[in-house]
Amino acid sequence: MIRQFRSTVRLLIAAIAVAGLVLVAVPTAGPVQAAGLTNCTEMSTSKPRSGCWEDVWVGGAEHRMVFATGWGTQFKGKVPDDLDAFYVIAPQDEPPQSLAASFRHDHVVRDIPTANHSDYSTRLHGFFVLCSESGIASGACVFEMNSPAPGFTLPFAKTVNGQALTSVEPLEAAVGAGLITLFDTGAVIVGSIQPNQ
Repeated sequence: MIRQFRSTVRLLIAAIAVAGLVLVAVPTAGPVQAAGLTNCTEMSTSKPRSGCWEDVWVGGAEHRMVFATGWGTQFKGKVPDDLDAFYVIAPQDEPPQSLAASFRHDHVVRDIPTANHSDYSTRLHGFFVLCSESGIASGACVFEMNSPAPGFTLPFAKTVNGQALTSVEPLEAAVGAGLITLFDTGAVIVGSIQPNQ
């Protein structure tokens, strides 16, 4: 089962890379500008380079993250070594942050600009957050099966030990306890969060 999971994971990474799911940066947009943008999950292939937004969880609260060139453009800059994480999890509430997209999901990031004393990075490394085999077997990790790419269904983590995953701390503690596995998508996501929304 583990060998099959690893093979599936490798194929999924390749599918994601080919699909170009990496988003590219935006200068910080004000709340008025961000309100006029389209949600990234509602974009069509006819407007792949338009600016877009999606909500993210930060410390248990939802904030809007803004991306400049939409869902279909690869990050072309030199990837730095110190990327923070952009976690993709099972929906924590209804409606999910992915809205009506076929792949139901939410997002978690560590900080908004004012919460980390100006040490904020707009470049993030994308990870799928999956219940581990031991997390599922013990019942500690509750999951929702989702398909991020055709033919790939994975157990995205919803809660761990009854705790929501709307902030980084419980998520990373569950990784440390072996209840969650992080699946490296290889995606570099660049976006900005407008503080105090």
